[in-house]
Amino acid sequence: MQNSYLRGIPWKNFMDFISPGADRYALLKETIEEAELEYTVLDMAESRHFLVTPVLSSGPSLELSSRLSSRLSSELSSRLPSGQIRQSILVAHYDRAAGSPGANDNSAGVFLLIETAMKLKQSGAKNWMVAFTDKEELKSGESIQSQGAYALALGLKNTKMQNSRIFSFDSCGIGDTLIISTTAEHLLKNESGGEKMQRSLKELRKFALDTARELNLNKVLLAPTPFSDDLGFFRAGLAALTITMLPSSECIRYVSELRRNPEFAESLINAEFRQNSLTGSIPETWRSLNTPGDSHIRLTPKNFRNVIRFAENLCKG
Repeated sequence: MQNSYLRGIPWKNFMDFISPGADRYALLKETIEEAELEYTVLDMAESRHFLVTPVLSSGPSLELSSRLSSRLSSELSSRLPSGQIRQSILVAHYDRAAGSPGANDNSAGVFLLIETAMKLKQSGAKNWMVAFTDKEELKSGESIQSQGAYALALGLKNTKMQNSRIFSFDSCGIGDTLIISTTAEHLLKNESGGEKMQRSLKELRKFALDTARELNLNKVLLAPTPFSDDLGFFRAGLAALTITMLPSSECIRYVSELRRNPEFAESLINAEFRQNSLTGSIPETWRSLNTPGDSHIRLTPKNFRNVIRFAENLCKG
């Protein structure tokens, strides 16, 4: 990791954040405060989420960040202005798998969104929220209802913010190619009654592609990816789109495998990609996730700026 990204706020705390035994909750709180961002910690379903919002004296974003929970969602909805509230919500989980530094999954995504929030604040943008979620990494035997994003999504679903555009940034620290996930759409092919969700996902995808096009980001790929917080939102009934990154060389091999073997996408969707016979065809970047190999050495900071520009502009549409 280039030294320039270890200086200043927020990156000076990055190495501590990925160190063994790090108190990632405390470090994230410290980093958000050092960045002088407005935030609220939301305790729900045995998870602690950080909701970062514009600095406003009043309004729906502050109301949401300070009052949102499954128990209070009905009260919150009644206190919000009439009509639906449309904004972009950028999501990154800050937990990591046991035994892994978690540099790419998902420390890089967290710090990239902190820097994005700093830029949004500086520009005076108001129609956004950044959520740093807990408990994305499920343990063996846990259902998706145990994922922190699932409970958060239920709270959002019962407010007038249910139509917000939700983008989950996960494993965005390696590579030069922006991957816009199509995993949920693959899953919907095997489920009935998902027409509304399909329309919402299609709208999110178009918005993401249009944003990338406006920024002249030439390396963009639509492809299935391993599930992230988008699965929790999806199972709670809200559309969310995962954004990730891969090196272009890995993308070429990945696309070739998808064309050659249609079942390859299903292995990703069913979270079997590390155990099945197709493991060798999985992009190397994804094979390192949740392992000791997910270290800062493999990160590619020269591409961070494109991720931040993309995230920032998702909040200006």
